[in-house]
Amino acid sequence: MHIVDVRTVLLTGPATDDPWLSVFKQSRTVALVEIETDGGIVGLGETYAGYFFPESVPLVVAYLKPILLALEEFEPDTLDVPLALARMRTCFQYWGRVGLGAGVLAGIEGALWDLAGKLQGLPVHRLFTDEAPGSLPAYATGGPSPWPKDDLIRKVAFYRELGFSAFKVSTGYIDGATREEVVATGPEQAAAMEAEKVELLRSEFGTELGVLLDGHMGHREGPTRWNLATASAVLTALELLGLVFLEEPLAYDDPDAYAELAASSRIPVAGGEQLSTSREFAAFAERRAFTIAQPDAAWLGIEGFLQVADRFARDGAGIAPHCWSGGVGYMQNIHAAFASNNVVIVELPPAAGPLHTELWGDSVRLEGGALLRPEEPGLGVRLTDAMRSAYPFRAGAEEFSSVPGKLMRS
Repeated sequence: MHIVDVRTVLLTGPATDDPWLSVFKQSRTVALVEIETDGGIVGLGETYAGYFFPESVPLVVAYLKPILLALEEFEPDTLDVPLALARMRTCFQYWGRVGLGAGVLAGIEGALWDLAGKLQGLPVHRLFTDEAPGSLPAYATGGPSPWPKDDLIRKVAFYRELGFSAFKVSTGYIDGATREEVVATGPEQAAAMEAEKVELLRSEFGTELGVLLDGHMGHREGPTRWNLATASAVLTALELLGLVFLEEPLAYDDPDAYAELAASSRIPVAGGEQLSTSREFAAFAERRAFTIAQPDAAWLGIEGFLQVADRFARDGAGIAPHCWSGGVGYMQNIHAAFASNNVVIVELPPAAGPLHTELWGDSVRLEGGALLRPEEPGLGVRLTDAMRSAYPFRAGAEEFSSVPGKLMRS
């Protein structure tokens, strides 16, 4: 058997069917990679780069395509994914060791593992372990905390109705009518705001509901970006309120500050979604800077994800996969999570839109607040001609952090 084609598919469609998220973002892009064999079997993968810079993905895929076409003939159970990855990494090591090149490679890798699983008739997690659990705890990833506070209560109640027993919202608030941020500046004000928020949720929904907060400090600048003093004050104020974790309380440019924060807090400190290789995670692992690491298999690949999970497990730390790509990248993360042994909880987009649900089909099943183990061969994803026609690519729907001159639109 040979690989005969490698191609990129860019799509644009509704960002979500969640009314509490679609008010802020209505469209999204995904970048998919298809790898086809002469037997007609197609592997499908996704790179998270397609959410931010979709136009770049076909260039990188085309650059690496000849390496895949030149792979030696293989039997259905002998596709050597690590060999293919090693050759591609060697080829672009001057410019693709981290960042965009590594991120696009994650999509190619996902397609290779999907192909390998389909050829062997096995779900991808079975290519790594025979001991995957039957389910994993899951949470609804809810984006901004809406203002006024009554809207936050309604939002969480909506996630409860969908069957979730845990959810995550951002620190601060965003006014749903004006889209303006309601933020606190300084340690005392930020601590008071977040403690009041969690106390409100606890009084409304009880202590059994899992509450997670996301600082989103990986892309903030100016007065709204927390420093170590602010992050420490917030964590201290929340210590007795039973948080599952606080994500991205600091930017990623100071692993030592993360380490100090993690060492001083009873609340788990989570982070890592912007890190594109296991080597980048190593700087944080060596300092024990994340209590919970957040690898993303659509950004650093399934192989890299498992390397991160193994490295943090050695220190008794957990992982919570970051999952905000489309439906194919989501399944890359889920199979990697089921192949790991230190997963604390997995992220799930609630009321997901068609670029999730139509791609993952029946592979995502939530029961009792837990995500059930997928069993379809490969990643359990599909891309039909009808989907290609329904969601043609439209430039300008990509995600980015707004700055003067380039402002996000819904």
